[in-house]
Amino acid sequence: MLYQSPLTPVVVTGAAQGIGRACAEALAEAGRAIAIWDLNESGARSAAEDLKKEYGVATFSLALDTTDTAALGSAVEATKRALGSIGGLVHAAGISIEESLGDLTEENWDKVQSVNLRSYPFIVKALMEEFSHNAGSSVVGIASINTDFGNGNTPAYSVSKAGIISLTKSLAHTLGEKAIRINAVSPGYIQTAMSDQAFERFPELKEKLVGSTFLHRMGRPSEIASTVRFLLSNEASYITGQTIVIDGGATLSQF
Repeated sequence: MLYQSPLTPVVVTGAAQGIGRACAEALAEAGRAIAIWDLNESGARSAAEDLKKEYGVATFSLALDTTDTAALGSAVEATKRALGSIGGLVHAAGISIEESLGDLTEENWDKVQSVNLRSYPFIVKALMEEFSHNAGSSVVGIASINTDFGNGNTPAYSVSKAGIISLTKSLAHTLGEKAIRINAVSPGYIQTAMSDQAFERFPELKEKLVGSTFLHRMGRPSEIASTVRFLLSNEASYITGQTIVIDGGATLSQF
């Protein structure tokens, strides 16, 4: 078989909740063994237990600060011992700190870049040997439509997500030499615990965002996850270096 079995284990960072959790669920539903790497130890453990119970797949959870690049090697080894050779990665770990230019601090700028972007290539690098053992290995990073808008409240977040898109294109060249694919998805306005917190503070925001989409609703994490699952599957075997926007038309809207 030219491409890997769909049962090859996948590492999902930031999968204790939100889009990362949804990605882990979608992949588990397809029969993939799942390793959850998340700073939230109890959340990661709970998610892994839920997936194992619901879908009957092997799971593994690891309390890991992905910005600690020195710990990535041991994380890969621990995951391999638990699940076997790894054939996929979803980098969903991410944070956002709202600070416009006037309030911007170096500490928060660096924190956002470190979690969202700086860690990403080093996670891929740490997994390269594993990927080389599994034909058809694939990587997906979570970007954002914020890269297309001039949002002055989140410059650090916007830059980090734009970096994921650029990095995807660059690594597609390097990884392609080893028949490894890498792509990104760029979510629009998705209903998550993080967005709910923002709506509590700014009740009018949800209506404004929904009104800017062609489908007149917020997206669901599962709608991001199904595309991620596709990109990690054999059905996407000739897709690499691309970013798929999943936004209900928000980036096309003039309203």
